[in-house]
Amino acid sequence: MTDYVNRTYRLLHNQKDLSFFRVTVQETDLDIGLPGGIITPSLIEGIRKEIITSRSQIEGYINENELFLTTLKPFPVSKDAPELVRIMAEAGNTAGIGPMSAVAGSIAHHVGAYLSRRSSEVIVENGGDIYLRSGRLRKIGIFAGPSPFTNKLAIEIEPHLTPLGICTSSGTVGHSLSFGRADAVVVLAPSAALADAVATATGNLVQSESDLQSAVDFAMGIKSVTGAMVIKNDKLAAAGNIQLAPM
Repeated sequence: MTDYVNRTYRLLHNQKDLSFFRVTVQETDLDIGLPGGIITPSLIEGIRKEIITSRSQIEGYINENELFLTTLKPFPVSKDAPELVRIMAEAGNTAGIGPMSAVAGSIAHHVGAYLSRRSSEVIVENGGDIYLRSGRLRKIGIFAGPSPFTNKLAIEIEPHLTPLGICTSSGTVGHSLSFGRADAVVVLAPSAALADAVATATGNLVQSESDLQSAVDFAMGIKSVTGAMVIKNDKLAAAGNIQLAPM
């Protein structure tokens, strides 16, 4: 995957009133937007520790339960499993797929919630999956690979809808597993973990333009999902709190 594909998500959601920086721990690579005045070395170190904590919970559980990593089906976990493991499992179960479908969204949400205790303006992006908290209207750009909508279309998010997970899945862009061929599936939900899992499950349903509406209907049928959009080539379908705007 080219650097263009890797970073286009990030170029599109930059906001002029926020300062953006990256924090990377092994495979986890977060792009974070905060008011510049609160960004300090100690805050960045705190973010790094939160990522390490998140990864440790997940990796420790996988060491004892290898199927958690590989299954593509709902995976029940006990009440004494680590918090992020329970969140991922619940999201996957709700969407009808495996728990790792929610890993990026879960980490983005975990770090975003940590930062929201320090700022009312927070964007955390993890591989196209976003946690957003804001007191102002935000415009989130959509990258849909070869679709003509790429670089031209955005979703407007009203402040009262946040905190919000905004997660994107694609069968034509990126390295994440998808059994579908959608150029972009965008799902909104209060939980970024749930939005991540539902975006993946919805994307699996799309092979052609004729599948767009049924895929959106599937996503909107899942409790707590507040918006969904599916793009294939020059066609799209959307429902719920999807306010489209030009870039």
